[in-house]
Amino acid sequence: MPDLRLAIPAVAAWAGAWLVVAAPDAGIATWPAVMGVWASALAVLVMLVVLRVRAAHVAMRWCAAVLVALAATGVVATSAGAALDARDRSPLAEAASSGSTVSVVVELTGAPQAMSVPWFDGSDAGAADLPQRVEGRVIAVDGARVGAVPITVTVDLAPSRLQLGTTLSFEANAARLPAAEASAFRLRVADDVHDAAPPFWLAWSGALRAGFGDAAASLGGDGGALVPGLAIGDTSAVGAPLDDAMKASSLSHLTAVSGANCAIVTAAAFALAAAAGLGRGTRVGVALVALVGFIVLVTPESSVVRAGAMAVVVLIALASGRPHGGVSALAVAVIALLCVDPWYARDYGFALSVCATAGLLLLAGPLAKAMARVMPTPLAIVLGVPLAAQLACQPVLILLDPALSLYGVPANLLAAPAAPVGTIAGLVGCLLLPLLPSVGFAFLQIAWVPASWIALVAHAAAALPFGRLPWIPDAAGAALLVACTALALWLVLDRTPRPRIRAAAIAVLLIAVALPVGISLGAPTLGRALRPGSWTIAACDIGQGDAVLLRSGGATALIDTGPDPAALRRCLDFLAVDHIDLLVLTHWDADHAGGTSAVVGRVDTVVHGPLDDERSSRARDPLVAGGARAVEVTAGDRGLLGDARWRVLWPKPGAPPGNDASVVLDVETPDYRGIFLGDLGEGAQRRLLAAAPIGAVDVVKVAHHGSADQSEELYAQLQAPVGIIGVGAENGYGHPTDRLLDLLARTGTAAVRTDRTGTALLTAADDGFTLWTERADDRVGARP
Repeated sequence: MPDLRLAIPAVAAWAGAWLVVAAPDAGIATWPAVMGVWASALAVLVMLVVLRVRAAHVAMRWCAAVLVALAATGVVATSAGAALDARDRSPLAEAASSGSTVSVVVELTGAPQAMSVPWFDGSDAGAADLPQRVEGRVIAVDGARVGAVPITVTVDLAPSRLQLGTTLSFEANAARLPAAEASAFRLRVADDVHDAAPPFWLAWSGALRAGFGDAAASLGGDGGALVPGLAIGDTSAVGAPLDDAMKASSLSHLTAVSGANCAIVTAAAFALAAAAGLGRGTRVGVALVALVGFIVLVTPESSVVRAGAMAVVVLIALASGRPHGGVSALAVAVIALLCVDPWYARDYGFALSVCATAGLLLLAGPLAKAMARVMPTPLAIVLGVPLAAQLACQPVLILLDPALSLYGVPANLLAAPAAPVGTIAGLVGCLLLPLLPSVGFAFLQIAWVPASWIALVAHAAAALPFGRLPWIPDAAGAALLVACTALALWLVLDRTPRPRIRAAAIAVLLIAVALPVGISLGAPTLGRALRPGSWTIAACDIGQGDAVLLRSGGATALIDTGPDPAALRRCLDFLAVDHIDLLVLTHWDADHAGGTSAVVGRVDTVVHGPLDDERSSRARDPLVAGGARAVEVTAGDRGLLGDARWRVLWPKPGAPPGNDASVVLDVETPDYRGIFLGDLGEGAQRRLLAAAPIGAVDVVKVAHHGSADQSEELYAQLQAPVGIIGVGAENGYGHPTDRLLDLLARTGTAAVRTDRTGTALLTAADDGFTLWTERADDRVGARP
């Protein structure tokens, strides 16, 4: 029976961290909440002393358990409070408030990530040339050393120059992020970026990763792309089709470095040290050094750090000669990591890693034992491992994607034997390449075989019909799935003959599964039946981005396509739109032009602003190849859309591409007049006003997703009763900002936000618009 005594303190600490780091966003003072936890712990300690005096042993055990849980929560909450205070005291906080430019030195704490990928056919050609988003910590501001706070910044440097430990120096503007975000500030580069190589004890990892990636790329095919992912978690070479297939088949965890990888490294180092005749303490030390080196090599992502911390706990227990349990090691690792970084509590990767490990520790053995009753024991063991991990992770996965993968377990069963071979051979090859290139490459060729098999399984599983079973989204769906999983496990593992109880449990389980699936399958059909058929303007819910549809006289226009083709397709299907007469691409950022592949072959005319080399080609060329006519427009151009007349108010001829060159469209119909502002900033909005008076309108598409960069004079002149804001829930930018919402309130403009309403439909009427929303929202026009 596993020792679960430390599981409750770990869960309590996790909950405490999750709440405390987000407290400032809810207007709750942090330290009173922290003091409340410690006061509760003190009260329980006093009660424990009283019970000890009275020799109430049973009650003492309960009090001791509560005390440990409160102490763990208090330590983590105190750490979170101190970190929040450090963010408030940082010079970046003052710079963000004043809008001033500061000189910063940033030390990178992870590998770079391309800001976007090309948007057609899933190709990732040229991804290395895209701007790179990096996470780090600010160590100096205006030449003075400061307490490190986490930041995120986008820079135009090659990924090879952005390795772990690299320091960047540049002039920057800072924007404060919500307290619940792992990064405290987002920096915007205001001048040239100067980079300095990481120290030697970190520099080796970047060179080794780069050489490994180049060697694996020469292998070719999906196998070559997967080898670095299996060995060191480097998925930069994995293209969009393979990535989608891995996710659809629930195999993406194989390219995420986890406890299995750390276990392989520590076990191998421990075994080699033992073979050399070293003592137990020395063997543990060798294993620790190997583990730290591996974490540096793969970069310290949350799942890697969690797995490494658990391995450290186990190794310390080995060194002390005391028995240990896997669940206890996991609980100690969770509490320790939350003390170091309380924001792990809100990290989905961390949650999935912990759940997968807990599933393997608690469920793999019992499931294998139960299945061994009806199949050979070796097969039961092989099947029990992926099934246990899948069952434990699925409630968290529901929060990310409300669907169940029907082929996840079979796909994992087929891929499971290949994964360790690919991982070990790939890692050995990576380490040998600098020393014995030919031998190292031979190991990569060995790893290519199982990697290719995994890719084949992923593509085959993803191509099967009915691969995704819809489920209720969000916390309600996760809670229901936990209940269903617990009931199913009881039916499988409990061997007590209770025919009536078991029959009733099976009936409840079938109803519990059928109900959410039926609701999820029926909701879109019901939604289409209930939505108004005569809508005039539709704001699609496509996340953080814009996609607005206009209808007039039987013709349809689409202004921007959002970032995600799949999200745009869902909206178009929901609205039964299969043809677009006019597509307006206001500018070439991914959140406005990233979904163009969803409408290739369905567009007559594309109008757009100034071209932007490869960025514009990626979005425009597939549309032209699909039969669309592309026209670059500037202020003064005009046209017809059914019964509506449209004219371009901005940009001026010769404007450079970017947000401030967004195509601003003025649309006038017999029923309403609207203006659609793209991502125009405050300065450009003022220049727009100076160019020509606009006057009052009936609806405005708010610029830049409700950022603070807005002109009060423009919105005061527009006096629009309705303001559409295309914005994603929990977008991390703080959109829409308080300044924008206050501005709209002063001008009498009701904010229609897609993060709250879902897809929103406006129907022109004699006295304004009627509003239909996909999700009920009684806060239209209200502040957050």
